[in-house]
Amino acid sequence: MKQKIHPNWHPAARVHCACGNTFTTGSTLKEIAVEICSACHPLFTGQQKFVDTAGRVDKFNQRMAAAERKKGEAAERKRVKEEQAAAEA
Repeated sequence: MKQKIHPNWHPAARVHCACGNTFTTGSTLKEIAVEICSACHPLFTGQQKFVDTAGRVDKFNQRMAAAERKKGEAAERKRVKEEQAAAEA
């Protein structure tokens, strides 16, 4: 087995949930932040809970809009470059 390629193991890593629950577990990270844990997950609590899926969809739509803008800007730069090359020739 190769030496010094494995991450450090923390046997008492602290997990912090958005609901305020904290617990310890073993991990390669010292501290872990999670949105849902067993104390607040609807499967374990039996209560319906709204999970922010709209925020995820909005974030995806923003990324797609930014990609379209960049694609348009790149096409415009290419068009200008081709016009300049045609004018020089």
